[in-house]
Amino acid sequence: MMRLIVWIAVAILVIWAVRSKVRAMMAPYREGFAPGAAPNRNQGRPQDARRVPDNAERMSCCAACGVYFPSSEAVRVDGRDYCSPAHAHQTSLHKAG
Repeated sequence: MMRLIVWIAVAILVIWAVRSKVRAMMAPYREGFAPGAAPNRNQGRPQDARRVPDNAERMSCCAACGVYFPSSEAVRVDGRDYCSPAHAHQTSLHKAG
């Protein structure tokens, strides 16, 4: 009988340890932070951490290849943004031909 009580206690301890480990691993997901990213403790609530910072730069999408890049690096031709002069030139050649 004593052996049975010891095995039950060991099983309870193992289950408790596994559950606490799983809870610790899932905490960033429950709090709304991206996995692998360290949460910003200065922001307070989780929804504040997802807010775009004021100093974030706007992104543009290349009209030729679809790659996103900072808008400050855009090559603008005919009202469209391109990631490089080569893509802008390539697109203008397709229109002319």
